[in-house]
Amino acid sequence: MKTSTSKMTVEEIRRRFDGEVERFSNLAVGQTTTVDATTNLALLAEAAARCTPKARRVLDIGCGAGNATLSLLRRINPLDCDLLDLSNKMLHRAQQRVSAETTGVVRIIQADFRSADLPRNHYDVVLAATVLHHLREDNEWQEGFATLYDLLAPGGSLWITDLIEHENDEVQSIMWNRYGDYLVQTAGEEARDRCFKEIEVEDTPKPLTYQLELLRKCGFRQIDVLHKNACFATFGAVK
Repeated sequence: MKTSTSKMTVEEIRRRFDGEVERFSNLAVGQTTTVDATTNLALLAEAAARCTPKARRVLDIGCGAGNATLSLLRRINPLDCDLLDLSNKMLHRAQQRVSAETTGVVRIIQADFRSADLPRNHYDVVLAATVLHHLREDNEWQEGFATLYDLLAPGGSLWITDLIEHENDEVQSIMWNRYGDYLVQTAGEEARDRCFKEIEVEDTPKPLTYQLELLRKCGFRQIDVLHKNACFATFGAVK
């Protein structure tokens, strides 16, 4: 993989996702490059609903077309939903889709969650679906996780599903090959090569173990892994 200094900028990432609205609005075809995408979203939403049953306020960072929030609304409704993304086009599609499913207040915020003007100790649930892998250096990861902790109300829960790496190079090679095989089986060799190229220039995933340790260091008191398959994991914590 390229070094973080040669990765796409936040603005470049925003422009790319401006052109992906239609694809990400259809979970059946929009996230086929993510292993177990529907399973991960279902587990993320179910855990949020079970661990925070009285939730009334949700923040969805990197919300895309709103799939994670929609999954949660099938289990807890109504909810006041703050939808945050870099892409304005994604935000308006998410607002349209989410507003049709809840009587709660739906607000859209175009920003990076680390610098957005968001209320602290406020949200009952924070969702982060395939977004944190865009963080780069260790200090960005630490700042990002600390921000997520601060945004949650006491007793609130954070749920993440994302691309991950592995600490051991040999294990990483095994899992990366498995992921490549999955892509070939579902979409073909060209799609695999295109996906790997996008990851190379855009993403900087961290190991699941690294992220679990960050959650603990930030102060989360209950941490659980819901699912892991190849280079993808779904996990979360309660404040």
